[in-house]
Amino acid sequence: MHALFSFDSLISLFTLCLLEIVLGIDNVIFVSILIGRLPANRHLAARRIWMIAGILVRSGLLLGLGWLVTNGNKVLFSIGHWGFSIRHLILIAGGLFLLFKTVQEIHEKLEGGHEEAAVKEGAGQSFGAIMTQLILVDTVFSFDSVITAVGLAQQVIVMITAVILAMIIMFFFSQTIANFINRRPTLKILALSFLIMVGFSLLFEGLEPIHHSHIDKGYIYFSMVFAFGVELLNTRARKKAQSKKSGK
Repeated sequence: MHALFSFDSLISLFTLCLLEIVLGIDNVIFVSILIGRLPANRHLAARRIWMIAGILVRSGLLLGLGWLVTNGNKVLFSIGHWGFSIRHLILIAGGLFLLFKTVQEIHEKLEGGHEEAAVKEGAGQSFGAIMTQLILVDTVFSFDSVITAVGLAQQVIVMITAVILAMIIMFFFSQTIANFINRRPTLKILALSFLIMVGFSLLFEGLEPIHHSHIDKGYIYFSMVFAFGVELLNTRARKKAQSKKSGK
């Protein structure tokens, strides 16, 4: 426990906590959108389950750190000269799943007239089914962030502590993010478009043995912030125009 409060460990803890939150932004958006399909009285329970499951999944992966370091990038099979590992397969599956679910959500939003049906479908799909989808996506992002975190900290207890703190912070702000997006349909479409970029990024990274390239996630987050900033400016401009009209 003393190692947790050393200067180096505290720096690692702070860095990893920020890393988990930044890497979890796309996850929080996806969670907020899916939870929005549930009845309002189930939102809090869904977020609690998501937080607890996120902590357990990440902690489990970190406890198996030795196995991940040894086998996470170990080639399972090869197609020609391309060798694929467990990490590659999980990223490919996660990217395809995220692309499918996001395009499905965009289709339902743009079709119009199906909003209530979508909510009822989400309820009919069962609370457990939606939570399974959330946990599946969270597991994908957990695997990716845990492997990234291996080089930032040496003690597993530091990593697990950072995960717990990050998940608690995201839990408390997830409802704020959800309400903010749900009040602004354009932002919801932008968020979904951002998730398409994330899904493609995961798929692209999973196919790394073929193209030997990498997409820096900083570009994706910059694109998201820039697009959201433009939309916020548009929203402010519309409010000013409406207030001028009402003033007349």
